[in-house]
Amino acid sequence: MLWQTSRFSIDLSEPRVMGIVNATPDSFSDGGRHGSTAGALRHCEQLLKDGAHILDIGGESTRPGSPAVPLDEELTRVMPLVRDAVSLGAPVSVDTYKPEVMRAVLDLGADIVNDIWALRQPGAAQVVASHPQCGVCLMHMHRDPQTMQAAPMQGDVVRQVLLFLQQSALDLQALGVKNTRIVLDPGIGFGKTPEQNFALLAHQPALLRAGYPLLAGWSRKSSLGAATGLAVEQRMVPSVAAAVLAVERGASVVRVHDVRETVSALAVWSAMQRER
Repeated sequence: MLWQTSRFSIDLSEPRVMGIVNATPDSFSDGGRHGSTAGALRHCEQLLKDGAHILDIGGESTRPGSPAVPLDEELTRVMPLVRDAVSLGAPVSVDTYKPEVMRAVLDLGADIVNDIWALRQPGAAQVVASHPQCGVCLMHMHRDPQTMQAAPMQGDVVRQVLLFLQQSALDLQALGVKNTRIVLDPGIGFGKTPEQNFALLAHQPALLRAGYPLLAGWSRKSSLGAATGLAVEQRMVPSVAAAVLAVERGASVVRVHDVRETVSALAVWSAMQRER
């Protein structure tokens, strides 16, 4: 199975690790640590040394309650970094929902649009459709970052997420985007209770019925804190465990902060798989 992106056809026959690069001052886990372009680029280089297969650059925090970032500010944060990161020899994803940012980074050579809104913002789907090779990750989010945890989802979360993602992918294909460019993300923590998030993990194989590869983003999420009682900076081990469980249940890509530890854990999982 291949994920077609702007410059790379990513082989998903083995699990792939997407390293998180937050070019923000206020992300829930590492906001401000890589605020300068030089610092963020060094972080990109370190993630690749640690074994990351994909870099995911974001210029706006989407933690619960986070305010929206003005367009000019997001462009200022991500454009210089993307311009440098595309020279590192690995696929570059940009975490954004603004069509203007999508267009700008794709024109710089970015490979993937990773959108928490699943291209529901006006003009976003058209930008992706107009770049005939770029990859896209469509994520499920209930409500918006400002209100999603104030009134989480109700009802059968697995069925609702599956139907939403299926329809989002079909809508994008109707614009001419090939299915090989599309990956789906159930949106762990985006408008869901801890119980619902763990239900999505437990029943994750049901999401594969949509017919697309899955990306799982559990890294340092509050549900792991709810299960363990650990503060966000102490959640490396639970994050790695969740990543392995997600891969065991069919995820092709895991989006993580702790790349080296996740890569090592997945090497053990892969060794076991080879002997089955």
